[in-house]
Amino acid sequence: MNTYEHSVLLSVDKCIGCTTCVRHCPTEAIRIRDGRAVINEGRCIDCGECIRTCPQKAKKAVCNKLSDMDGFRGKIALPAPSLYGQFENLDDVDYVLTGLKQIGFDDVYEVSQAAEMVSAYTRAYLSTDGVKKPVISTACPAVARLIALRFPSLEDHVLRLLPPMEVAAQLARQRAMEAHPELQPEEIGVCFISPCPAKASYVKNGFGDYKSQVDVVVPMTDVYFQLINVMSAETQPEDLSSSGMIGVSWASSGGEASSLFNDSYLAADGIENVIRVLDQIESGNIAQLEFVELNACPGGCVGGVLTVQNPFIARAKLRKLRRFLPVSRNFLSQEDPYIPARYFFDTLPEYQPISRLSDSIAQSMRMMADIQALRGKLPGLDCGACGAPSCRAFAEDVVRGTAVMDDCLVSRVLPKEES
Repeated sequence: MNTYEHSVLLSVDKCIGCTTCVRHCPTEAIRIRDGRAVINEGRCIDCGECIRTCPQKAKKAVCNKLSDMDGFRGKIALPAPSLYGQFENLDDVDYVLTGLKQIGFDDVYEVSQAAEMVSAYTRAYLSTDGVKKPVISTACPAVARLIALRFPSLEDHVLRLLPPMEVAAQLARQRAMEAHPELQPEEIGVCFISPCPAKASYVKNGFGDYKSQVDVVVPMTDVYFQLINVMSAETQPEDLSSSGMIGVSWASSGGEASSLFNDSYLAADGIENVIRVLDQIESGNIAQLEFVELNACPGGCVGGVLTVQNPFIARAKLRKLRRFLPVSRNFLSQEDPYIPARYFFDTLPEYQPISRLSDSIAQSMRMMADIQALRGKLPGLDCGACGAPSCRAFAEDVVRGTAVMDDCLVSRVLPKEES
């Protein structure tokens, strides 16, 4: 029974069964049944690729609304660094942070500030004896879920540090409690401004045995249009920013890895590229590396489906913005590279194999043989007309009993000796 709460859902009334999402889903989680898309929740990693590619806008991200913060007496905003790349002619992030307070937040804690801390902790982590290399970042929730579902053998390579969003949430709560002792912990609400639906799923489900400290996740698109109504170059912003180039750089692919001051790293973005890299790491067919940064969205978080700006333009804006920033405002002491225990997580999400055919090994072997035999009878066009992404996937569906041979339209019209 699937208990994972997803943030990518289907609007059935908009779907026309065009198979575009089927062909682009990286985990083959989507099929066309009765003329409409159906999402297999057990395979979905909430990467948002179907949202990005659906021409009918039939896939949607389900997040919170800003009004969900109304029930809290203390309201804290956690802006992702990719938010800064959405605005024209921005030369000071304090305009954005001040704008967040103007639209109703009591306090703002930059995720980019926490990112600089995580970068410093990661540098210390990499120098620890016994760490299995390459270390794979878990800052992208879609990649973390992909590893849990499809690459469990890489579990020992996973960085056991909480992502910046969670570190920021912990520190923001701590600061709020110290500043407002009259408030109870449950009266303080932490709102993450997200570029992607995977972050919302992370908050809903936690990570392994860790429960998120974020209460509300709102789309960056929602906050952006409120901010442009209050941000003004003629108003002097508050001095709120506490991060530098390193923290802001996390918004783009390569930003996390380059902050380690170590040339032995790899940074890949785009879910298909991520899968290829994980395949190579699993097979040992990759150069010796210290660290691997993987982002499901093209370009990194700036390419999230909940952003406003084109990711390439956003990256250019961030490059310009970084010129006005110090390198970092949150370095870890080299004399005492201590990593607080509360920033570690103990267990990964439970491995849930997406390709297991049966709980019985013998039955799985028989089904695999049936799939191979059936695949040889199919045309091999991978046209998607059957509602599956490939002939191999269709053969598996038939063997599993979720499809029938007549669903292959090409086989119907081929001469019997060819089919």
